Amino acid sequence: MVLCNIHFVSLKDGISLGSFLGKLRRNGIKPVVQGRVVRWMIMPTELSAGHLLGRNIRWDVFLILKDTDFIPQEVLLDTKAVWNVSCGVSAKAVSGYASANAELLRPAPGSVAPPEPHMLAPSATSQNLETSPELNEWISALPAPLREHPVSMLNLIAFRPGKKDMYKQYGAAFSGKAGSRHGGRVKIVGRVVGGQAQADGWDEITLVHYPSVQHFAGMAASKEYQEVNHQYRLPALRDTLILCVMEVDDDGNIVNLRSDREKL
Repeated sequence: MVLCNIHFVSLKDGISLGSFLGKLRRNGIKPVVQGRVVRWMIMPTELSAGHLLGRNIRWDVFLILKDTDFIPQEVLLDTKAVWNVSCGVSAKAVSGYASANAELLRPAPGSVAPPEPHMLAPSATSQNLETSPELNEWISALPAPLREHPVSMLNLIAFRPGKKDMYKQYGAAFSGKAGSRHGGRVKIVGRVVGGQAQADGWDEITLVHYPSVQHFAGMAASKEYQEVNHQYRLPALRDTLILCVMEVDDDGNIVNLRSDREKL
């Protein structure tokens, strides 16, 4: 088990992601994970809502740093806000992340099944990890290279008292078929041990890969997944959030994006 620090970063106007990451490199910092924030898939309703959603803040950058690495003061000058989570994660997951993730971001031709058609009607909101008209419209409006590109979903979880074992049953069902069938693959799991997240009452993080937002939505609109979601996941949660991220290279460009002309 090793410690890692997760950061949500809001950049000042005029500061590019590439410039921000370049300053980190010049200070000797190489993130374990670096990504461009795409959007909230699920927003927190209670914990940290003031910090994460207040003042219509726009989060731009998602980072996972080793516990010995911190954002230097020189780099913090380029930010409007930073929110952090300190967590204990598997040493193997961290050391092997780059190689395993490269395969996920650059899948071999024909190795990824297409997203499955939606089997359930959308709900009024996607807050319970269901599809909604708003989510479906957003996905449809994305340029094809982004709509079809791999994403990472950061899940931050707070459990109801005594319900952690119930959530473990959800995790087993997700990895067994309910999520894996749609390309869902857990890349990092961690226990919250510090930072603003611990002070606010969060318990656990997971970083989950999906072949695309379309695969994520196909899962959320499947009967099999919703049975697991409603039986194990929702009753176990005091609060949660899901942040959609696309991982980027050192210049701030989305890794292996099919067309450089398409922008978020």
